[in-house]
Amino acid sequence: MITTTQLGQVGEIAVRRRSFLRMIATGAAVVGVPSLLTGCATAAPTSAGPAASDAGKVIPSYIPVEYVKPDFPSVKGSVPGYLKLPDKFVQSVSKVPGSGASFKAMTPLWGTIPSTKGNQYYQAVNDLLGSTLEFQITDGNTYGDKLATVLASAKDVADWVCVPTWNLPPRFGSEIVGNVFEDLTPFLAGDKVKDFPNLANIPSAAWKYCVFNGKLYGLPFPGAVVGDAIFYRNDLLKEMGITPEVKNGDDLLALAKELTDTKAGRWGAEDLWNSAATIHGVVPKWRVDGGKLVHRVETEEYRAALAWNAKLFASGAVHPDAVAGQAGEAKSRFQAGKTLIVNDSLGGWNEALRDNLAGNPSYSQQPFDPFAADGGTPVLFEANPTGIFSFLKKTDDKARIKELLGIANLLAAPFGTTECNVITNGVEGVHYTKDAKSGLPVPTPLAVKELQPTYIFLVDGPVAETHVQYPGFVEAMCTWQAKVAAHVEEPVFFGQQISEPQQFGSLAQPFADLERDISRGRKTLKDLDSAIATWKSSGGEDLRKFYQDILDKA
Repeated sequence: MITTTQLGQVGEIAVRRRSFLRMIATGAAVVGVPSLLTGCATAAPTSAGPAASDAGKVIPSYIPVEYVKPDFPSVKGSVPGYLKLPDKFVQSVSKVPGSGASFKAMTPLWGTIPSTKGNQYYQAVNDLLGSTLEFQITDGNTYGDKLATVLASAKDVADWVCVPTWNLPPRFGSEIVGNVFEDLTPFLAGDKVKDFPNLANIPSAAWKYCVFNGKLYGLPFPGAVVGDAIFYRNDLLKEMGITPEVKNGDDLLALAKELTDTKAGRWGAEDLWNSAATIHGVVPKWRVDGGKLVHRVETEEYRAALAWNAKLFASGAVHPDAVAGQAGEAKSRFQAGKTLIVNDSLGGWNEALRDNLAGNPSYSQQPFDPFAADGGTPVLFEANPTGIFSFLKKTDDKARIKELLGIANLLAAPFGTTECNVITNGVEGVHYTKDAKSGLPVPTPLAVKELQPTYIFLVDGPVAETHVQYPGFVEAMCTWQAKVAAHVEEPVFFGQQISEPQQFGSLAQPFADLERDISRGRKTLKDLDSAIATWKSSGGEDLRKFYQDILDKA
């Protein structure tokens, strides 16, 4: 347990009890899934929609509301944070939005899927809603497969469907969204959103990313300016007497090698390809040089990142299962202490505390402060304004859509409200109690069984760090994000949904394969040169022209 005097020590987090609060702002915390939340490590998703200027005509008006002042205000777009629950919650929705109906909702979950039968947490939220949401929850690591299957048959689509951006299926914008899901423009565009004040409280950038083909279809889960980090097990390093001083890429390589002890069953790192791209400043997809577009794979930064990751693998510091491509277990290996450095989404930080503190009260992990591979000023690219959104199934029953939007309005209630507290913490006395001294919520054993983040994958309010049950965590997270925000830049085409013609759909896969092969020594940078030449002749130049036309018209 962390003491009061330790609260200011960033990252030194250790808490008594298992967490049960939701993930906020950072998206799904899953190692090995393309980090499209961050915009600094992988290619942007291809989907459909107008330019940002057109999107502005169909999105809701932004009408901010603040019920509680943050203890850590936003710095250059970083996430604001709150250290404690308010003394009194505000009821943000005066009338129960539901009619007593039942709706099916399909969502992912990166964690243990709770039973819905007799679940008092779900019952409490349904009581707030006035209708019942029947969740169809799928393991987040295989959610994309399930989503593709469901979307292939309109009759199988749930009333409310979560779609992570990295799981957008081919032709989603051109063939799926308009035929399967409801156009929300008539209900939410402009001042029409005033009927749903919590939805109006969501910033415009998140809504713009929900526009496809000039119409508003999605409900957002807003994201932070950055979405992931390079974490290390500071509790275990402390036991080893190691204080990491990582200021450049060579420092990180040296640390990973130093931490490796194969006889003890410990390796320094997982596959750090996303980290390599981040510290080398690799653009998400395009950059502009002299008014002309250069693709990320053509940049020296991309080449340098590949070379760096190949060095990491060649050093022997990468766990053999990661070498074998078993990325889905990276989180488990890191949390078990089999590896000590990992790239993960920021949501993975609080999730790790949730999953480990009950059995290991001293468990702690910490993100490295931002650094550039060459030791210079780091450059990070702002994440997409939402990494996950949801859609309502198309229907002629407009009253049904209005009811679901009323439910969404309640689910989007911000921190400081009664609704947010129930969705986040459950029922006081059932799922949590308040510590007599600190006033922080302490989860009950029932919370561990029943309460998992599910509603946030349908819609969420503005980004905020509210994991108040972890003494020191909010300060650690907000302080780190403020440091990072100082180095964040918007990438070209930031926040725009751009529809790539179908013929370009296969251009990216050879580079995903090459990233794995070069990292593992199966291919070399000479193969990158060949791949770029093939990319250009196989449609890359046409893709460049497609984007250049959009850029020139902006």
